[in-house]
Amino acid sequence: MVTETPTLTTDRRATLSLFSRLRTAEGQKDPYPIYQQLRARGGVAPAPWGGHLVTSFELCDRILRSGDWLEPDKRWREKQGARTRWNASSAREISSTLPALNPPEHTRARRVTGSFDRGTIQGLSATVDGTVERLCDSLAGRLRDDGTADFVELVSEELPVATIGSWLSIPAADWPYLRELTHEQVFTQELLPAASQLARSDTAMAQLRAYFLELVRDRRRQPGDDPVSQWTRKWDDLEPDREKADEGAYYVALFALLAALETTSTLLSLMALRLVEEPDRWQQVAEVPDQIPSFVEETLRYDSPVHVISRVAATDCELSGTSFRADEMVHLMVGAAHHDPDKYAEPERFHVSRRPTHLAFSGGIHYCLGAPLARLEAQTLLRELTRRLPRLTLVRRPTMAPRVAFRRLMNLDVALA
Repeated sequence: MVTETPTLTTDRRATLSLFSRLRTAEGQKDPYPIYQQLRARGGVAPAPWGGHLVTSFELCDRILRSGDWLEPDKRWREKQGARTRWNASSAREISSTLPALNPPEHTRARRVTGSFDRGTIQGLSATVDGTVERLCDSLAGRLRDDGTADFVELVSEELPVATIGSWLSIPAADWPYLRELTHEQVFTQELLPAASQLARSDTAMAQLRAYFLELVRDRRRQPGDDPVSQWTRKWDDLEPDREKADEGAYYVALFALLAALETTSTLLSLMALRLVEEPDRWQQVAEVPDQIPSFVEETLRYDSPVHVISRVAATDCELSGTSFRADEMVHLMVGAAHHDPDKYAEPERFHVSRRPTHLAFSGGIHYCLGAPLARLEAQTLLRELTRRLPRLTLVRRPTMAPRVAFRRLMNLDVALA
C-alpha cells in the first residue's frame, strides 16, 4: 500500500481549500489574493485532483502557442471513461466544436468556419453602432425614470446576442431563449462542475442541438446569404452524406453562438465595472477617447472573462523541471497569470493606458476567432457611454456567479453621479 507523505497531503488539502474559497461570494468578488497564494506554490504545481496548475504568464503563453500541448478533444475524453465528467452528453457535444478540435480536424473546420476578417467586421459595424445607440437610450431612460439601472440586464446581456443573432439571421424572438441556454451550458466547461451543474449543461446542450439542427435544415430548404446558409453549402462540398453535412454546419453555428455570447457579455460587464468604480476613469476616457482601445485591453488583462484554460500533453515531456506523461492535463490559471509580477509592473493596479499583452483570447492555433468582434462591441459601447451619458456611479458591488473558469456578473447596478 502506498502512503502519501504528510507534506504532500497537507499541500493538496491547502490547494483544495483555496479552490473552495474561489467559489465563495468573497472569492469571486476578489480572487486575486487567492491566485497570489497559488503562484507562491511555483509556476507549475500539482493539482489535487490530478494534473497540474500553471500560474506563470510565460509558461501559460508558451503552452498555448506550442504544438506539444493539445485540446482535451473527443479522443482524449473517451479515454477518461464513461462515468467521468468528460463523457457527460454536454461534454461530448462541446468536444465537436472548433475550440475543442486538434489538427487535422481543427484545420478543416477552421477553413469552413472562416474568420471575422476586416470585411466581416466592417459589415457588422452598422449593426453594432445601431444596437449600442438603442441600448444606451434604454439605459438613459431607465436611469431617468427609476434613478438606478442594471447595466447587465439592459446592456451587456443584450449587445452580444443582438449582434450575433442579426448576423446569423436568427429571429429576435429567439434571442432570450438562446442566451439563457448559453448560460446553462457553460458548466460543462467549468473546472470542477458539480453533478447537478453537468445535468443543467446536458439539458441546455440538447436544446441547443435541436434548435441549430433545425435552423440548418431550414436554411437548406430556403438558402440565403447568411453565414448558416454559407456553412451549409461549404459542408455539402466536403461531405457527401447529407446528415453529416448538416451536423458539420450545426457545430459551426453552435460554436459561433457560444463564442459570441457568454464571454463577450462578461467583458462588457467587467469593462463597465472598471469604468464606474473609480470616478477619475470615466472622466479620463471621456476627455481622451483615444485611450478606449487600451482601456478594453487592460480590462481583458485585469479581469478576463475566462480564468482557466485546459490543455493536455501530446507526448511525454518536461516543463520548467516538471515531467508530464502523454495525455496528462494542465490547467492554465490565466486569471493568476495576468497578475504575474514577473510579467507586469504593478499587476494589481488597473492602468488605463497600459495596453498589455494578455491571454484573454487564448493563443496559438486556438486564438479566439471572435476577438475582433468582441473588441468592436466593447470599444463601440465604451465610446458611446462616455460620449453621451453623464458620469455613472456604482450603486453596490455586483454579485458574481459561483464559478472558477468562466466569470459572470449577475448584476451591475448604476446611477447617475
